[in-house]
Amino acid sequence: DPGADASLCGMAATGASGTNAVRYGTMRPNVLNLRVVLPDGRLLHTAGPGRQPRKRAAGYDLTSLFVGSEGTLGFLTQATLRLHPLPEATAATIASFPSVGAAVACTVQVLQAAVPVARIEFLDEVMADACGRYSGVGLPVAATLLLELHGSRNSLAEQQRQTEEIVRLNGGSGPAWAEEPEERGRLWAMRHNAWYAALALRPGCQGYSTDVCVPISRLPNVVVETKQDLQDSGLTGPMVGHVGDGNFHCILIFNTQDPEEAQRVHAFTKRLGRRALAAGGTCTGEHGVGLGKRALLLEELGQEGLDTLRSIKAALDPHNLMNPGKVL
Repeated sequence: DPGADASLCGMAATGASGTNAVRYGTMRPNVLNLRVVLPDGRLLHTAGPGRQPRKRAAGYDLTSLFVGSEGTLGFLTQATLRLHPLPEATAATIASFPSVGAAVACTVQVLQAAVPVARIEFLDEVMADACGRYSGVGLPVAATLLLELHGSRNSLAEQQRQTEEIVRLNGGSGPAWAEEPEERGRLWAMRHNAWYAALALRPGCQGYSTDVCVPISRLPNVVVETKQDLQDSGLTGPMVGHVGDGNFHCILIFNTQDPEEAQRVHAFTKRLGRRALAAGGTCTGEHGVGLGKRALLLEELGQEGLDTLRSIKAALDPHNLMNPGKVL
């Protein structure tokens, strides 16, 4: 379930995911083979021409090497993807909570209870308000979870009961389930418009999206600390995330003509990345390293890890033709 302007090879190149990743996985486990044009013009099929096994142990895992390579090792021109069957029954709901901590704690408990949830998306109260107003959906101005369950009709009823109980234990509103495709479509369209809803908070300003990913057990503390950091920094930064994976985003809306505000934005993103690293997580869950997180990559992997990446880059692209300066 990628963003509206995403391409499959672009998703593979950044190691991205979508709202269904908590159940069906990110791009990495769903890419079986890639056709790549290498910097010297040769054509590489990372798993061999025409091959699409669900698992393999033949040599180095070239497919995983190019997933997340951000165009620094070659052009991804074709992707062979794993398919998943459509579920017999689907139900989606919205639940509101008294705090961001309660909403994220509910997420952790749903996962720990082994509810086979397909999507758990988090909106803080700023994002919920923005999405509700932008999409014309009546949402309470409160920390919010959007949940979706997939399964057989019989199993779905048990999943709904478990989820409702955990939501109530965390002070959440009693969820009403939407099972019709049109109603579910409106709910997820609201979530997919989050970027535009955030931009509408400050017309004429620019959006800067950053994300991190942490172990699920550390997620509530990291989210609460990040929320406090945003408030202390005086920034407009609604929070939204694929929290079922421990992944969340801050969409920072700021005036690019104000150097002082831009500096506060960049300082916040560095603190966020380091907060995730201190919690045993990663500085980027699905947006790639690009240019802005190169210093954090050294802190995450260490000098040995970075030297190994540079050796791979030099071997495949000795003339530094592909996205020079990115990642490394």
